[in-house]
Amino acid sequence: MISNNYFSDNEDLKDHFDSLTNWNEVIEAYEENFSDFAEYQKSNKEELAFAPGNYEDAIEYYRQTLEGAGDIAGKDISQVAKAMDEVGLKYKDGTVTFPKEMVEVVEKIKSAGLLPYGIHRHYGGLGLPSIVQSMLSETVSRADGGLAITLGCMNLAETVERFGTDEMIHEFVPKMAAGELCGAMALTEPNYGSDLPNLQTKAVKGEDGVWKITGTKRFITHACGFAGIPSIILTLARTGSTTSGARGLSFFLVHSKDVFVASIEKKMGLHCSPTCEVVFENSPGILIGEEGKGLVKYSMAMMNQARLNIAAQAMGIATAGFMEAKKYASERVQFGKPIEQISAVKKMLDRMEREVSGMRCILYEASRAVDLYRWKEERGKMNGISEKEIRKDESFKKWEKLAGLFTPLSKYYITELANAVAYDALQIHGGSGYTEDYDVARIYRDVRITNIYEGTTQLQTVACIGGIVSGMSETGILRAYFQEEMSQFAVSSDLKEIWTKFETVVREFTEIQATTLREELSFEVVESAARFMVSMLLERNIGRAKVDRREKRKLISESYILDSSAILDSNLTKIRGKKKILIHA
Repeated sequence: MISNNYFSDNEDLKDHFDSLTNWNEVIEAYEENFSDFAEYQKSNKEELAFAPGNYEDAIEYYRQTLEGAGDIAGKDISQVAKAMDEVGLKYKDGTVTFPKEMVEVVEKIKSAGLLPYGIHRHYGGLGLPSIVQSMLSETVSRADGGLAITLGCMNLAETVERFGTDEMIHEFVPKMAAGELCGAMALTEPNYGSDLPNLQTKAVKGEDGVWKITGTKRFITHACGFAGIPSIILTLARTGSTTSGARGLSFFLVHSKDVFVASIEKKMGLHCSPTCEVVFENSPGILIGEEGKGLVKYSMAMMNQARLNIAAQAMGIATAGFMEAKKYASERVQFGKPIEQISAVKKMLDRMEREVSGMRCILYEASRAVDLYRWKEERGKMNGISEKEIRKDESFKKWEKLAGLFTPLSKYYITELANAVAYDALQIHGGSGYTEDYDVARIYRDVRITNIYEGTTQLQTVACIGGIVSGMSETGILRAYFQEEMSQFAVSSDLKEIWTKFETVVREFTEIQATTLREELSFEVVESAARFMVSMLLERNIGRAKVDRREKRKLISESYILDSSAILDSNLTKIRGKKKILIHA
């Protein structure tokens, strides 16, 4: 793979950091008047030593973190990714062995102080807002998607931070920050994939007050821990009756030493990411939060963050595909010239660059939405403010709802387009790309899972459609968001045109009465929403970009909007055609 700093060599990513992101609002939301810095001045707590004291310091801190991660990603991880993939994982008698190259690079990340990027600095983490976490995840995923998952699992402390007791937080989260504990999410069962309300793993509370969990979970990443580091497994189990549905499920923390890893999956890609089948047999568990809210509150919150992480992972893999294809096309000579100069190849590269730019826009906008609500909740809890009081805040409610919509929307959109980009990357490599001699083969294999796990594209569509339809009503929150954003820049006639098309798509969809037809056409509405949103963000960002980058961004925006206009026309034709068929049936 290309050896370089994967942050500083990515012009589009740097654009987002240097000029496209409104750092003032993000820092204001995350740093809360630089309260950590103020606390450090009073208490001298070591974990707060790097807390920034002003906006400039915060931006520089985030930049240095990303440059450090970019250096290790591009010069260390990327250079052993092929070896890690070839060696893979070894399983024997419940124990999983990892490639030594993987263990070494994780140790390097840990030594550099970059491991706990998703953990609050109060508990020993770096203390980074969501948008910086997404940038970091993207950067590492470009080097190797599997290793990025490992780092994500070692940062899987959010649910404990948000919903655990103070005792639970202080017992487990600092250990995760120190790299002494890994994390895992145990939701899926062999017979119940996405059908979580019907899970059968059972939790029973004994006379001694200890919960004991029995059942089997499948597709559980890092339930085995990592290279001698145990995991805490965040487990969904039934405390109610077998017919109580979602309300009968509760959430538990289970230590990996108390379960048995029965096997690991032999997968098409991500060969260094352990996907485990786990057997619980009277395994002791610690209840997280309230009994009966395991799915409706805690698991859903955890899954939303996981979906954003997978979107960032797919973003990084797609970037790898584009960058590797671009390099290959500049070096591969056919018919007396580099193939990048052949019109058909250039068209593909232009499309890949355009789509990658659009994907990055929606990823960071979803991350922005998370930043503008989540930290009010976390800081409020630290300051003793009740959840009820926090939820009275109108800004909190607005961005929580938008984040709840943008997260599945970005997960669907980015993972689908990442697969398309990887497909084109392999095509540009020709027959060589179909061999394992080039990294694009691994990229192609690794990206395929992203639009499946943490909820397939079809499930993301179900998660989005209600929010889009209600949100686009005359007083809807999505309509208000779009109108507010468009009021901040000069909207082109082309963008106005697809805004009208998007409104028409939603209106004609809402006129459909037949439930089955609405379900059948939901994707067309969700796709239209994503294409309009990305079109708007690309055009909005032209004016925010540095002067010398505006013409480039303008060309990408115009080309993307042209494609989006055609896609919305197609979706509108499908909706009208299906309605006509229904009428004549």
